[in-house]
Amino acid sequence: MIQVSHLVEAMERIAPTQYAEAWDNVGLLVGDPHQKIRRILLTIDYTRAVAAEVRQKRCDAVVAYHPPIFNPLKRLPADNLIFDAISRGVAIYSPHTALDVADGGTNDLLADVLGLENRAPLRQIEPKSIQYKLVTFVPRDHLDSVSKALFNAGAGQIGDYSHCSFRSAGTGTFFGQPGTNPAVGRRGHLEQVDEVRLETIVPISKIQSILSALRTAHPYEEPAYDLLLTAPVSENKGQGRIGDLKPIDRRGVIQKIKKTLGLKHLLVAGPTTGTITRAAVCAGSCGDLLQDARNQKAQLYLTGEMRHHDALLAAQEGMTIVCTLHSNSERAVLKRLQQKLLRELRGIKIIRSQNDADPFKILP
Repeated sequence: MIQVSHLVEAMERIAPTQYAEAWDNVGLLVGDPHQKIRRILLTIDYTRAVAAEVRQKRCDAVVAYHPPIFNPLKRLPADNLIFDAISRGVAIYSPHTALDVADGGTNDLLADVLGLENRAPLRQIEPKSIQYKLVTFVPRDHLDSVSKALFNAGAGQIGDYSHCSFRSAGTGTFFGQPGTNPAVGRRGHLEQVDEVRLETIVPISKIQSILSALRTAHPYEEPAYDLLLTAPVSENKGQGRIGDLKPIDRRGVIQKIKKTLGLKHLLVAGPTTGTITRAAVCAGSCGDLLQDARNQKAQLYLTGEMRHHDALLAAQEGMTIVCTLHSNSERAVLKRLQQKLLRELRGIKIIRSQNDADPFKILP
């Protein structure tokens, strides 16, 4: 048995939410981080059929790739799926575009289907600062207790190293106004105190808990501190993938996609024969990245769905567009996610939904 917070931490390691699109709604959407869980169900969409499966299989947490809460909710009537999940104590986590960007995530899986080499993001995301530098000033006698409190709250983590800080000695001054109760010296006097400048790294997600720990552990009534937003560093992260292929006929690629993704039908626009050596992929609805694929000389573009006029334009230029239907381009990642979570959360039952399916069917 684990807590929901352990699932959240595992998902952050697998698909860091800092890389999700700004418009997306990712992370823990429903549930108490301290709630105990035994069984986790993985699905693309949290539908009524999937919710029934959750009840039947006695799961207490769901990882739903598509966020079931996307736009603000104004009402939660009893027949609402979110109301039902809350009332039954079912936690819901959504990774969505964070999993698309992640190494080994949704888009890398599609790139693996094609066998893309020398792959890179189809469109790089703008780097975002993910942490602050916290600078505070601590009387030497309290340095160990204050720094320990900060580290315990999540400060000082750099890569695989914890308890990271820099310390430099100096002299602090203050003058206590009437009504103050200084921990050192007396009010009404200019005091000089032997202090240590303590610097450490603070993740943005933990800033409030770390500042709370600072105020609790620091001996001063009003501890002085600075928060400095660190400059973002460009990373090779982004949506979609573009890469090279060993020379292969388009028909062979199309058959490979069907076999690997377990699909009987595909929607194809443009040429279906002829050798290609460069291709792009993007899970879901990725017509807005078509220009990126064109600019980077992709001869085939694998995605979930695309607008009519976008597909028409690409086909006229000789690019092959392969659409699987939206969620069919994403569902295969659940098996890979299941394997990763089983390694992260040992002893927990993690199952893939049997009721999850694309809403569209191709009828004879």
